[in-house]
Amino acid sequence: MDRSAARAWTPDGLDGVLAGWTDAPGPLYRRLAGALAGAVRTGDLAPGDRLPAERPLAAALGVSRATVADAYDALRGAGAVVSRRGSGTRVAGLPRAGLRPADGRVPGGTGAALVQRLVDGPAETISLSVAAQGAAPEVRRALAGLLEDGLDGLLAGPGYHPGGLPGLRAAIADRYTAQGLRTGPAQILVTTGATQALALVAQLYVRRGSPVVVETPSWPGCLDALLAAGARPRRVPLDGDGVRVAGFRAALPGAALAHVTPTYHNPTGVLMSAGRRERIAALCAVEGVPLVEDLAYDTRLWDAEPEPGPVAAYAPAGAEVLSVGSLAKAVWGGLRIGWVRGPAPVVERLARLKALADLGSPLLDQALAERLLPEVEGVRAARSAVLRERLALLESLLRAELPGWAWERPAGGGALWVRLPGGADAGVFARVALRWGVEVVPGAATDPSGGHDAYVRVPFTFPEARLRALASRLGGAWAAYGPP
Repeated sequence: MDRSAARAWTPDGLDGVLAGWTDAPGPLYRRLAGALAGAVRTGDLAPGDRLPAERPLAAALGVSRATVADAYDALRGAGAVVSRRGSGTRVAGLPRAGLRPADGRVPGGTGAALVQRLVDGPAETISLSVAAQGAAPEVRRALAGLLEDGLDGLLAGPGYHPGGLPGLRAAIADRYTAQGLRTGPAQILVTTGATQALALVAQLYVRRGSPVVVETPSWPGCLDALLAAGARPRRVPLDGDGVRVAGFRAALPGAALAHVTPTYHNPTGVLMSAGRRERIAALCAVEGVPLVEDLAYDTRLWDAEPEPGPVAAYAPAGAEVLSVGSLAKAVWGGLRIGWVRGPAPVVERLARLKALADLGSPLLDQALAERLLPEVEGVRAARSAVLRERLALLESLLRAELPGWAWERPAGGGALWVRLPGGADAGVFARVALRWGVEVVPGAATDPSGGHDAYVRVPFTFPEARLRALASRLGGAWAAYGPP
């Protein structure tokens, strides 16, 4: 490899070479890897050229550090680059066809890790990428009732309801009205899970290079839906009340969309206060920026104080607020039912996009969801009691096995946001933990700025035996990592 004329690429310089890379299909890391491979083939990148480090390139491209790491892994697997300690990552030559990693798997670290875990199915590895439980017992009873007396009318129709089953739309609308947000069925679009809801919103509002205001940290799956539409994130930190007002205000001008998770934020578990909800809704109205609030993580743990209503309930007249919900956390992830609540004209536009995508979500799932919605609060209460027990157990296990780890008890959700001590690198620890049978989601996957590199998300949704095994494996991995 002749390095006499090799270049050391800056993140901004490489960004110019990769213009348009997000327009390709497929996961973000594969788009980036493909664009870099294309630059090697065209000669824009020559053998010996040194590529930027992961973190600064991620910041320049507006993606997670894990996306860049996965792209580099794919290029290494294809023989296009080599990485050596002290000299970084350099172009080696033309990539082999396929650009698949050496082991043929989808690299993890962002939403791709969750996809790979679902594809692989159950394994001995304990994956911390999914904080979910099995189905609530009410699902079985509702299914039995549907089979007994609810199918005739459903099966008599043609089966196409792009906007959602009318009865389910009405039930979801009634739920919002009961929360203090007056809603009619025309303001509801039923989707195949909250992920599709967010993807449709991004498709409607975001174009390539559109600035989008997001919280940091943010869950990779949510970020990927926005990035896939071409978003350029403007990241705003959180505090104990939610997204910080000053940073949010500064990031809004010219933005195409703003995204928040006000109710039990993922991964931190923060519950945005009522006052903060009112302020951000007002700021979006003043700037004319549509706001999407993700309410899918609505698992409340404590009843110490009232839970604020949706941000949309605090919005002034004329504000464009879209509320995304789901039954995944409250009832069961296998029931792929989500929804968007918003102004009727906007919901109609989203419904057209939904119809183009799949002509509507499965009706049997929707009919089952319609029967379950009246029982949701009881299901949530029962699940919260179980989660409180599991949270207390995990906390006691972590204190015994890993006394230096620190966290704040969350207001809701299903995971602890844990800070590793002594300036530890959670990304490096994740690689060690995988050898001990634990798939860790490091903080860098939620925040490419480096501000949360010492954090990991640890779900407490597992049964007791699994939690005990998890704590033991994490303890062993931490000892092997060699805490600083």
